[in-house]
Amino acid sequence: MRKSNYDKKPATYIDGDIWSEWPSVLEQIKKAVFSNNEKEKNILVIECYQGVYHPELIRYLSSLNPAVFIDTRTLFKKTDEIASMTYPFVTDDQLYGYRTSLTYDDFFDKDKLESFRNDLTGNSGLIIIYGHGAAAVCPSYDILIYADMARWEIQQRFRRKEINGLGMENKDETPSKHYKRGYFVDWIVCDSLKKKILPHVDFWLDTHQKEQPRMITGDTFLSGLDRTVHQPFRVVPFFDPAPWGGQWMKEVCDLDKKESNYGWCFDCVPEENSLYLNVSGNLFEMPANNLVFYKTKELLGEPVEARFGQDFPIRFDLLDTMEGGNLSLQVHPTTQYIRDQFGIYYTQDESYYLLDADGEATVYLGLKTGIDPDEMIADLKESQSTGKTFNAEKYVNKWPAKKHDHYLIPGGTIHCSGSGSMVLEISSTPSIFTFKLWDWGRLGLDGLPRPINIGHGASVINWERQTDYVRKNLVNNVTIVAQGEGWIEECTGLHENEFIETRRHWFDRKVHHHTGKSVNVLNVIEGEELIVESPENTFEPFIVHYAETFIIPAGIGHYTIRPHGISEGIKCGTIKAYVRY
Repeated sequence: MRKSNYDKKPATYIDGDIWSEWPSVLEQIKKAVFSNNEKEKNILVIECYQGVYHPELIRYLSSLNPAVFIDTRTLFKKTDEIASMTYPFVTDDQLYGYRTSLTYDDFFDKDKLESFRNDLTGNSGLIIIYGHGAAAVCPSYDILIYADMARWEIQQRFRRKEINGLGMENKDETPSKHYKRGYFVDWIVCDSLKKKILPHVDFWLDTHQKEQPRMITGDTFLSGLDRTVHQPFRVVPFFDPAPWGGQWMKEVCDLDKKESNYGWCFDCVPEENSLYLNVSGNLFEMPANNLVFYKTKELLGEPVEARFGQDFPIRFDLLDTMEGGNLSLQVHPTTQYIRDQFGIYYTQDESYYLLDADGEATVYLGLKTGIDPDEMIADLKESQSTGKTFNAEKYVNKWPAKKHDHYLIPGGTIHCSGSGSMVLEISSTPSIFTFKLWDWGRLGLDGLPRPINIGHGASVINWERQTDYVRKNLVNNVTIVAQGEGWIEECTGLHENEFIETRRHWFDRKVHHHTGKSVNVLNVIEGEELIVESPENTFEPFIVHYAETFIIPAGIGHYTIRPHGISEGIKCGTIKAYVRY
């Protein structure tokens, strides 16, 4: 194994004021709130994303000695009313719901809200309106603070049973149920308000680390996003073990060797990743989605924004089965199915690019010629109900796999990576719609069987994707697009049904790229170190390392990539994804 130079804390560097620890944070809030001493009433609004630690925030903010402190949760409808209201979107399904149309207005009790607003007019002194939907409760304020939270940290708090859903008392629910409520309801509600108020926030509060807040001004926050969107950047990767997890990332990404395995690395999922600003030498953490919301057109490109709105449509993640096991045998929904069943308007098409593989690696992909669909579904159901081993190789093609192979997986195609692979998964963004058909008879890390979705899966399997079709269209469908001295550009997919195009470059010298009015997402598939540069010097040279994923905003236009440092003069490689239009 090579020595790791993988950067786990990438950041955008920016000058600005940052306040760390509660005493300095509170002192700055005091200065801002009481800057106009002639006012009889000072209204401080603290908006909160789902997942913050309310007891900590309330304890410290109450030390400002307000005349009135209102926790917006006291203005919410009763828990049973909220549970009933959100049920059509949460549903009884173990994993899946339906994308909500609710907003904060639906969560508030109208009588309680009206009474509070009437009382507010007669109060004087410092008035603190705190909590979820605070900026909707009181759209007129003197100071607005946003206590933000990225979804990966929210998920850790789910697992530790530390937080509730919006308006709920459900700490003890399973992490999967929490995630479902967040994905289909809570985060949509929070993001809807955040998008409206984001440019108007006076201070942003980072409370990802308990009892260790950091705060920056709204101007510093917006300047950081503006700088990020005018240069290459990386989001903050996060790693997680899996029932099938491997050992490769421990070495390449310099992870804790004491952990049993790492199965996932999420290194470009802006919905869930964090973005770091290095503010005068101190890291400030925020959801990467803030950049998507604030700089949509510059980041995604106008044609991509017109098609996907404020969704970042491309997802890169790593799946490590080296010295591990097979992924679950699975299928993703078709576009119409995901729209009808879950309210999501595009599906999870994907591909497997093999960063590495041992000598016996395989990929299961597509159906064998002439199989009987009814027989296969019956066998899957029998395996699910009795525990009998499902004979996957009777029905599914098993392809030998090697380093730098690329397997295309449009929705409806049955698939999974076998053991002994390091997969770079390139896909569209809808991220939880994996219908597991068979999980090799094993348990999840919690000691329980992982959910199987044969009903959903049987509804979307494309039974015509059989051996000859897969061999011709989905396995290493590579064509040379252009070449010159010291470089080759290849098209490796994706499938014609998918909106993502992928281009692989091999090179030992500078290669010219253009974003083509679409955000570009790249991964370093060969070479220790590369440097990304602007021919017009519009951004500082940006260094990336092996296995790192990086993002080139659409507005950058021209950029170049070349070997750097110890990789100079050596054959290197990148794979790039962008949106076809």
